Amino acid sequence: MRHLRLDDHLCFSLYAAHRAMTAAYASVLDPLDLTYPQYLVLVALGERDDVPVKALGERLRLDSGTLTPMLQRMDRAGLVTRARDPEDERRVRVRLTDLGRERLEAALAAAAGMLCTSSLDLGALPGLRDALWDLVRGLEAGSTSCAALAEP
Repeated sequence: MRHLRLDDHLCFSLYAAHRAMTAAYASVLDPLDLTYPQYLVLVALGERDDVPVKALGERLRLDSGTLTPMLQRMDRAGLVTRARDPEDERRVRVRLTDLGRERLEAALAAAAGMLCTSSLDLGALPGLRDALWDLVRGLEAGSTSCAALAEP
């Protein structure tokens, strides 16, 4: 079987792209005292606020062991509030605070031009994004239609 070079592995290019994107975002998020995962929480809550923690975790593809401590830190920082759902005490709902909305707006404004500094053709971004979501959906579905790739 032929072994691929490291740079030929899709998983490695995705990993390297993730690290580069996270580092690029750090330059705009650090002054706002936000981490990249916290930024994603704010973006998700900006789309749909006052949601159960479970729904937020599903949206962000984060397990509760990762999300809960992050939300606790964000609550202590005044970015979100967490409260028991009055209709079901077992559920905790998360809501943006005014400070959380302010930080989200500032982060979105600061990040708006970030991709312009990359060498990517901005017209290609929707296709790249859609291809990545196709990859995510395929991996999550556990597709087994790649028998041809296993051939020597």
